[in-house]
Amino acid sequence: MCNACLMESVRASVRAHPTAFERSAATAATAMAAGALTARENLARSSGRVVDLTHTYDSDFPTWDGKPGITMRQVKEFGRDMSNLFHLSIYEHTGTHVDAPLHFSADGPSLSELDPQKLLCPLCVIDISAKARDDANAMVTRDDVERWVSTHGEIPQGACFAMHSGWGAKAPHSTFRNTPDGKLAFPGFSRAATDLLAEMGVAGIGVDTLSLDPGNSSDFAVHYAWLGGGRFGIECVANLDQLPATGTTVFVGAPKHRGGTGGPARILAVA
Repeated sequence: MCNACLMESVRASVRAHPTAFERSAATAATAMAAGALTARENLARSSGRVVDLTHTYDSDFPTWDGKPGITMRQVKEFGRDMSNLFHLSIYEHTGTHVDAPLHFSADGPSLSELDPQKLLCPLCVIDISAKARDDANAMVTRDDVERWVSTHGEIPQGACFAMHSGWGAKAPHSTFRNTPDGKLAFPGFSRAATDLLAEMGVAGIGVDTLSLDPGNSSDFAVHYAWLGGGRFGIECVANLDQLPATGTTVFVGAPKHRGGTGGPARILAVA
């Protein structure tokens, strides 16, 4: 079905069945269709330049609890076995990775249940690196989002809205995770900002830090509200400084293990 047909079908459903749940589902479906359409338009206008938004992942990459997120044990060696093979042990939420709604909800969609149409979407980048230099726990605020819209235009429905704080350049050093005295410190989104983005029909948010919430958060308000609303997040995004504020497309290469709450992913942008 074409995107226009899908959106018209969704609107018809809302008119015929105007319950709160159906209105919510219809809004999400409309945003998804609109996002896919905008992504295709962006691709048609793009130069074809591919930017890898994924950090190289090894046992030294900073993690939330300070423990290695991945370990590798070689079980086949080419000189002996004529092939190379590693056994991997991985924590879901380490490295550049996707947060599924199930991560912070009782019964939200798992990784394997994410609609693939949501994983190809227009990418918008907001730069808060100037204030992050002065405040390690700086946040994207509602005012920041409104200023972005005033400067760059409306955020496309179904988009991924990503925070560039400059933190990506700190990886894999320990300052990516904490201050010299060991306290968690890194920028993130404010709840007010993500509530506004949800109202705009944004499908996902991304950060170049360890968490959607800032490092000094004690309640994970953004995680609970954003993921609990059926949306996805991407953490530890790399190279956002190489992209314009708008006009690019992101491919979210989320893993697909059944029941997964998240997982390391290859994230690519076409500019």
